[in-house]
Amino acid sequence: MRIIKPVLYTAVASLIITSCKSISKIPVPKGAENVISIPAKTTPLSEQEMQRWSHLDLLTDSIPGMSIAKAYDFISDKQGVEVIVAVADSGIDVEHEDLKDVAWVNPKEIGGNKIDDDKNGYTDDIHGWNFLGDASGKMIYKDQLEITRIVKRGNEKFGDKKASEISEKDKAAYQQYLKLKEEFKNVVDKKEQEIENLKKTEERILQIEEAFTAVKKLAGKERITASDLKDLKTDDAKLSDQLNMVTIMMGRGMTAEGLQDYKKQLKDYMDGQLNGKHYDLDFNERASLGDDLYDINDKYYGNNNVIGFKDSESHGTHVAGIIAASRDNNLGVNGVAQNVKIMAVRVVPDGDEHDKDIALGIRYAVDNGAKIINTSFGKRFSPNKEWVYEAIKYAAKNDVLIVNAAGNDGKDIDVNKTYPNDSKDLISEISDNVLTIGAMSLNYNENLPATFSNYGKINVDVFAPGVDIYATFPADEYQAISGTSMAAPSAAGVAALVRSYYPALTASQVKHILMNSGIKINFDVIKPGTKDEKISFSELSVSGRVVNAYNALKMADRMVKGKK
Repeated sequence: MRIIKPVLYTAVASLIITSCKSISKIPVPKGAENVISIPAKTTPLSEQEMQRWSHLDLLTDSIPGMSIAKAYDFISDKQGVEVIVAVADSGIDVEHEDLKDVAWVNPKEIGGNKIDDDKNGYTDDIHGWNFLGDASGKMIYKDQLEITRIVKRGNEKFGDKKASEISEKDKAAYQQYLKLKEEFKNVVDKKEQEIENLKKTEERILQIEEAFTAVKKLAGKERITASDLKDLKTDDAKLSDQLNMVTIMMGRGMTAEGLQDYKKQLKDYMDGQLNGKHYDLDFNERASLGDDLYDINDKYYGNNNVIGFKDSESHGTHVAGIIAASRDNNLGVNGVAQNVKIMAVRVVPDGDEHDKDIALGIRYAVDNGAKIINTSFGKRFSPNKEWVYEAIKYAAKNDVLIVNAAGNDGKDIDVNKTYPNDSKDLISEISDNVLTIGAMSLNYNENLPATFSNYGKINVDVFAPGVDIYATFPADEYQAISGTSMAAPSAAGVAALVRSYYPALTASQVKHILMNSGIKINFDVIKPGTKDEKISFSELSVSGRVVNAYNALKMADRMVKGKK
């Protein structure tokens, strides 16, 4: 699961082209209904409010944030304990100004001595472990999607064999291979067409850019507004067309500065499409690390470089900052939770993660003291899903909560499988320690759920802020991005608060507290993945609620004190 650049690209490109699981068994405690009906905020938010909207309060600010200030007021007279939160993700910049003080430091390891002091099998794992590397220090960044790997292995096994040449025991696998091979071909064809369309869009942007330059010269101003265009006249036919083009663009909210910003986004996206390895059948860099990808017992590989490729990998850094960016250093942003140490577990490349890396990453986090694991990634296929299921059950046995992103496909995951998950049949949970999160926006109206968010009455537990979430980026930078990848750490931060101030509560109890204490949404919303289809928000998740830190702490307090 990645930053949803394709979603952002589609929205802006459209502008340019047009111009040219199981139900919770814990009963809802008295007072936990939390149904609030207030009008949506109509005045624009300031830049500062936008940067912290997910922390705001519905009653105070008319923004459906998680009531973080009220939560801290509630626990102001209490002492919390330290909670280790593992972020299983891409690289994390543990040297970032807002993360260096909250980075987990392995107390049993002496950094740099090249000795496995704690004898856990991972040498010099000071801040965590990088499963996308080897002992020599080599790391990988790009990788294939799982469908590409499956088709590649199918090609190697079946080649051009006919159905009559396939043994009885291999017939089911052969039919699956043929089905996915056809899907793969169709996807690759569409990708090639998309690249052609992107190139045309790039040409169109250059035309619009040229038009802005000409109109600025005509106006005699470097910065122009829509009102500047009203009095501009020209007898030059080409310039007249350019003026008309700029007038249309600015009327739809596109400025010259905004065009430059979009141009950069488009270039980055095109570079990813042209240079990515997602559908490259011949790409094999992951295998160069030397471990056996299909042997779960071959576990001691990788290295201690948890930062990864700092210039390329921002996802893990952003997730970590949402959870626990330092709250007392007057820099950048405040994470949701204090008393947290972030353990970095690098397992997610630019492509689909490998089941072996995920399973071992979860086990590493559990064995080294994590009480919460954030998993902001996902994929359609999971050939060795049993390894991950066993790791999830191992986490449950050790009282570790896994907070999992639902995915960014705008689909019902009660029907469309996405991995990792906590249900083999999409009905029954394998354990009660996985909290799956959908993404919501700041709009307290029909646009509350993010348009891209996956949903599911059985397999998504609760929603949390996941649109335009401002947090840490590598090299002491900060940006706002969107995805269920951002909603999961929003919820994980609240879970960490609860586990810090009420450590007697189990992972399962904390999961159900976040579900049952959230604000109940009692109106219809636009169904994610559709333009205007309406659905009751209660149909999008098990709880029909959005995470609220203040309510979660109050419920935890009542439970610990034995109140009903």
